Amino acid sequence: MTNNNLYHPFEVDFKELEQFPKTIRRNNFFELIYIVDGTGTQIINNNKFQYRKGNLFLVTPQDVHSFEISTLTKFFFLRFNEYYIKTNSQNGQSETVLRMEYILQNASHRPGCILKNKIDKPLIGSLVESIINEQSNQQIYHQKITEQIVNAIITVVARNIALKLPKNIKETTGEMVLEILHYIQENIYDPKQLKANIISEHFNISLHYLGKYFKKQTGETLQEYISNYKLRLIEARLLNSDMRINEIADELHFSDESHLNKVFRKHKGINPSEFRKQYSK
Repeated sequence: MTNNNLYHPFEVDFKELEQFPKTIRRNNFFELIYIVDGTGTQIINNNKFQYRKGNLFLVTPQDVHSFEISTLTKFFFLRFNEYYIKTNSQNGQSETVLRMEYILQNASHRPGCILKNKIDKPLIGSLVESIINEQSNQQIYHQKITEQIVNAIITVVARNIALKLPKNIKETTGEMVLEILHYIQENIYDPKQLKANIISEHFNISLHYLGKYFKKQTGETLQEYISNYKLRLIEARLLNSDMRINEIADELHFSDESHLNKVFRKHKGINPSEFRKQYSK
């Protein structure tokens, strides 16, 4: 297995391959892989997914992945790291930092194409084509324009991750539930703002309707979603940071470390320290 490093905040690459390098890879950065054309199999964390034109994959730092190519495949790679996000944060683009947080929080995503929203599939194709053209033509400001398109792609990815989080959310779901998901993610560190009555007031809908609407759209109750989202946050902290368990408990407003351990073990069947030791290898 090879560990790959990234030496720039972000980089783009385009390759046409009949055979993917046989080495199994683990990256030290985030990687979006778009299939411009071709068919084959994506292998990630020992799971397989049949890919085709238009698929977009997210590979996170702890993922082990490779491809088996069936027909000549054109791959587009977008690689970015935390420094890229921090740079945008210093430029006042806090929303980009939030989007990156979504990706980090959902590092243990299911394998396969992350494009959940139908209308985003041709949009991503167009954005990728624009980057390829900018890199090929190398006209004035091409790097700045590429950076703006990269930001747009990350924004679309964030939307699709938000759509994918609840297990039964529909591709044709309305904008309101997306706004509610965004609100929860934005206020996850502030329990007072996550009370059902506060959310219903914020969106100017009745408390009764909020519960029924959210369950219908996502397949989870509001409280189930918030709890599961916190669990994903805990997993991301355990796998992607050196934070101590008590620090994670404090950040997510558990009463103490023991409370976090109890909740985590109830849902995962293993305590946080054992989870970190087992899955961060």
